[in-house]
Amino acid sequence: MEALDVDGAWLFTPQVHSDSRGCFLEWFKDAELHAGPGHSMNVAQANCSVSRRGVIRGIHFADVPPGQAKYVTCASGAIMDVVVDLRQGSAGFGRWAAIQLDDENHRALYIAEGLGHAFVALSDQATVLYLCSTPYAPAREHGVHALDPAIGIAWPEDLETILSGKDASAPMLADAQAAGLLPVFADCQAWTAGLRSNSGGHRSAHPG
Repeated sequence: MEALDVDGAWLFTPQVHSDSRGCFLEWFKDAELHAGPGHSMNVAQANCSVSRRGVIRGIHFADVPPGQAKYVTCASGAIMDVVVDLRQGSAGFGRWAAIQLDDENHRALYIAEGLGHAFVALSDQATVLYLCSTPYAPAREHGVHALDPAIGIAWPEDLETILSGKDASAPMLADAQAAGLLPVFADCQAWTAGLRSNSGGHRSAHPG
């Protein structure tokens, strides 16, 4: 696992076995993930999204606790995957990092609880798979506008971006902060510490 510039985000590059038939890889390995953030990931839900070129999904995040960690890969096509530090009190607050995930490098990105997540489809069509540590809970999930200039994500300039109505009406970072919607860094740290204390070499339950 390779740590990104945003604390709590880790990149996994699998070993790809290729031959005349195609290829095989292990895109999620709990032991490999554990070596990064220091705990296992509880997988409560697996999602699949299919997006056409230019579609931006995000920036999404969930209340902490329990938050929602994600482990993301692009099974077909290519995306620019983005993680944003939305944790109030974090030394890296507002910082973002972008990684290309595609069906050639087969990399995966782990995004810890409290971080914001977004991506844009770079190919004509992109299929994204992501594991989630908690089930979908609309009341606990929020968004920040992906085009907020205060965050300044460098989306590709050659794309005509497409946002859902919900994402297009998401608040700017300053407005979300003023409304008390953003996760608190100390709460996120406490949650991660609980995961580490309850996680050995095997996946374990959420800390109670």
